[in-house]
Amino acid sequence: MYDLKFEFVNASAFVLCVTFCAYVVSILIVYLRQAATPRGDGSGYSWHVIVPCLNEAAVIADTVRDLLNNFPDLVVWCVDDGSDDGTDEILAGLVHPRLHVVRRNLPEARQGKGAALNAGWRALRASLSPGTDTSRVLVGVVDADSRLDPNFRDVLAGPAYFGSSRVEAVQIEVRMINRRRRYRGVRASAWGRLLVTLQDMEFRGPIAAMQQLRKHTGSVGLGGNGQFTRLSALNMIAERYGTPWHGALLEDFELGLHVLLTGGRTEYCAETWVAQEGLTRIRALVRQRSRWSQGCMQCLRYLPQIFRSRRLGNSAVLEIAYFLAAPWIQLVGTVIYAACLGIMAWYAATEFGGFDSWWRHGGWAVAPLVVLFGILPFAVWGPVYRARIDRRVTRLRAFGLGLAYWLYSYVQSAAVWYAFLRLVRMKTDWQKTIRIGTYAAPAGRRVQPRPS
Repeated sequence: MYDLKFEFVNASAFVLCVTFCAYVVSILIVYLRQAATPRGDGSGYSWHVIVPCLNEAAVIADTVRDLLNNFPDLVVWCVDDGSDDGTDEILAGLVHPRLHVVRRNLPEARQGKGAALNAGWRALRASLSPGTDTSRVLVGVVDADSRLDPNFRDVLAGPAYFGSSRVEAVQIEVRMINRRRRYRGVRASAWGRLLVTLQDMEFRGPIAAMQQLRKHTGSVGLGGNGQFTRLSALNMIAERYGTPWHGALLEDFELGLHVLLTGGRTEYCAETWVAQEGLTRIRALVRQRSRWSQGCMQCLRYLPQIFRSRRLGNSAVLEIAYFLAAPWIQLVGTVIYAACLGIMAWYAATEFGGFDSWWRHGGWAVAPLVVLFGILPFAVWGPVYRARIDRRVTRLRAFGLGLAYWLYSYVQSAAVWYAFLRLVRMKTDWQKTIRIGTYAAPAGRRVQPRPS
């Protein structure tokens, strides 16, 4: 009986490993084959960005100035969601005809990022003249710590993106802005810089590769930073579901689902980018990723709609279902892998002759299996990052980054369990990301960023 249980656990672990490796190979092939697309003329569209602001005193002034100074046709909508760190004072001092501040006060404020974005959408829509062609009004979501590529408008206006009437929403590539030693007056430790580099590698490597695969399946997901959607699509979703954004902690992916369910097409664009702060501490990273995991778990409720939808192809349904199941697979996987480790330890301890005998009689075969199925699917992204993103990285460092990314992947394992516990305890508050640096507030006091 025990042997059967052991065999079942080992077989389950093998199936999970092979499935994951097959998925990595498939996204890697698509990623390495991506090609550039023609640009368009961004001046033919009306560009707006909504910047949700909750205690963003450390970063908001520089971000707003950058948006207004570098993009003369861009209208900025800052939604102050009940900040208490001086963000409201900073926004009040940034007077500009293309800057609009939407203020939300408690108790209505702090109901999640989706609610803040809905407030920005309402204000934007109310500002437009009657008869405005809302299909040519493009609404972006930009975090308060971000910088946009100067060419993003012409790129997104290209025929592969909003130049096509079929495309309703586009997610652009996300990069880390703070890879240098000093950022916003804060000197990051070597450990902090490594974490930021790993996040840059993650967003521009495996996450970008997953999105490239989704371009083929018709299931591109929107992200919380750097998403652009036609106002007409947001209005259509609101007519059907009440508001464009909803209550999941993964409100960005939820919006993308609604775009797909209403018959629109979502696209991913790696030819332009938005840069944001990378996190320099493990604890903050786990908080952020647990929010994403919990939001994905919440979105599982959409599976029946996804399966019934006639607007989604079979490959899109399968890919979305896999994505929504991923946190639950990770939960089960960590238990199975831990059980396998326990079983191997038990065999090694009880083998006649001890560990040496177990190793000589076949135990050594575990090592290449761990490398092939456990380490290589993560470590491969180090050399890929060097080849496709940053040639300044040496081959040795690329190898080291690959191994570091394998260890970094365990952050997600911790995050998914934290998310599960929060779900069990019915905690759905927004675990806001802490910003880097400090800002000298107008009143002369120094304001430290803090989580909500």
